[in-house]
Amino acid sequence: MEYLFSSIFNDSLDTTVAFIIMVAVALVVGILDSFIISFRMRSNKRFYIANSIIPAIVSLIIALVNSNLGVGLAVAGAFGLVRFRSAQGNSEEIAAIFISSAIGLAFGTGYLAYGVIAGLGLSLAFVGFSFLPIFQHKSQDYEKLVKITVPEDLNYDEAFEEIFTHYLKEVELLKVKTSDMGSLYRLEYRAKFKNTGDLKTFIDEVRERNANLDVAVLSYQIGEKGGSL
Repeated sequence: MEYLFSSIFNDSLDTTVAFIIMVAVALVVGILDSFIISFRMRSNKRFYIANSIIPAIVSLIIALVNSNLGVGLAVAGAFGLVRFRSAQGNSEEIAAIFISSAIGLAFGTGYLAYGVIAGLGLSLAFVGFSFLPIFQHKSQDYEKLVKITVPEDLNYDEAFEEIFTHYLKEVELLKVKTSDMGSLYRLEYRAKFKNTGDLKTFIDEVRERNANLDVAVLSYQIGEKGGSL
C-alpha cells in the first residue's frame, strides 16, 4: 500500500519509463475527467479536448522543472487566464480547468494514485454538486434582463410605466443605446417579474407601445452589465 502511494520517481523504475507512464496515466485520467463533467457542463468539443490534455501538459512541465510547485501553480493560473482572455467563459469552465491542473500537479510529482483519486473524486464531486438543489433561490427565476427597442420620438420613461407597474416588482434601467443613425433607441432593464407566466402578455403589451419593434426577455446574471441587443 505504501508503494502504491509513493512517488513513481522514487522507485527503482528507469526515469524514462516512469516519465512515459506518468504522462500516459495523466492523459487517461484527463480524458475520464472531461468525459464525466461533460454530462453536466455545456461546452464545445474543443474545450473538452483541451481540458483532457491539460493534466498531461501540466505533469510534463512539473516533471521537467523538478517538481517545482511554484511553477505548477503559475501554470494552473496561466491556463485559467488564457481561457478567459481568449474567449468568453464561465465559472464551470474555469473550475474544470483548475481541476485538470490539480490532477496534472499530482502526476507531475509522481504520485499516480493521488492523481487518479483526485481526478475521479473531483470530477464526480463536480457532477454531484450540479445535481443537488443547492444555491438555487426561487426569487432568481423572476429576475430577467429586458431589452426593448423604441423609436427615437417615443418618451420611454412614461410609455412603459403602466406596464411595468402591473407586471414587475422591481425595474432598473441599465443602459440606453442609439442605433440606425439615431432613429432607434435600445433600452436594457433589470426587471423582477411578479409572475413569470405573464411573459407573453408582457411582451405583447410592450410591442403595442414600441411600434412593434424588438423585445427580448433574457435570464439575468448577477454582475451583468448588459450587452448588445
